[in-house]
Amino acid sequence: MRKKGRQVVLDTETTGLNPKEGHRIIEIGCVELVNRRLTDRQFHMYINPERKIDQGAIEVHGITNESLKDKPLFKDVVGDFLDFIRGAELVIHNAPFDIGFMDNEFALLNQSIGKTEEFCTVFDSLVYARKKHPGQRNSLDALCKRYGIDNSHRDLHGALLDAEILSDVYLLMTGGQISMLDEDDLAGGGKEQVIQRISSDRPALKVIQCSDEELVEHQKTLDMLEKSSGACLWMQ
Repeated sequence: MRKKGRQVVLDTETTGLNPKEGHRIIEIGCVELVNRRLTDRQFHMYINPERKIDQGAIEVHGITNESLKDKPLFKDVVGDFLDFIRGAELVIHNAPFDIGFMDNEFALLNQSIGKTEEFCTVFDSLVYARKKHPGQRNSLDALCKRYGIDNSHRDLHGALLDAEILSDVYLLMTGGQISMLDEDDLAGGGKEQVIQRISSDRPALKVIQCSDEELVEHQKTLDMLEKSSGACLWMQ
């Protein structure tokens, strides 16, 4: 059953780029949003892929074959994973990549799980970013820079870290964290805090004119800048 207003921001790391070539998921990271509010619920697992990781992938996420030897198989964690995501809207950056790997893992189990789209909806934040910022770079790092999100601790890709960063990007890119209160708070009479926008029919702003003395001092400052720099923009 889908919980109203529930989203799961999700990211995966893999052994390579294409599940059709036998590549597998090795890390899943998820954080939960309810009514655009980050909760304390997370899902994070490292997974033994039962195959070698491509060297190029290791250079991206830093996860080694050795580090996954004692980790559970996907079949051992799939139940908890499905319980966490079922009925939610998944927020994923470049969703076809992650969904493709997830659907491949479900198919390999032969448990009639079906495809992700049968029990979740999907919001692709990369598609949204490209529409909102056409012609610009829309990688996660680029969006962090655009929206002023600190990702200096992101030396390597990591599923949980990237999901946490993406949750910040998603909230800012789609209008900010609209509700600071959950439904129970609102039902109890709490006042929902929303982004305040200036009304188009607001009164005209009051214009305060400079005094003659202030204009003289302003001109002195411009003359000083012109003399020191050789070209003062405000004198042109």
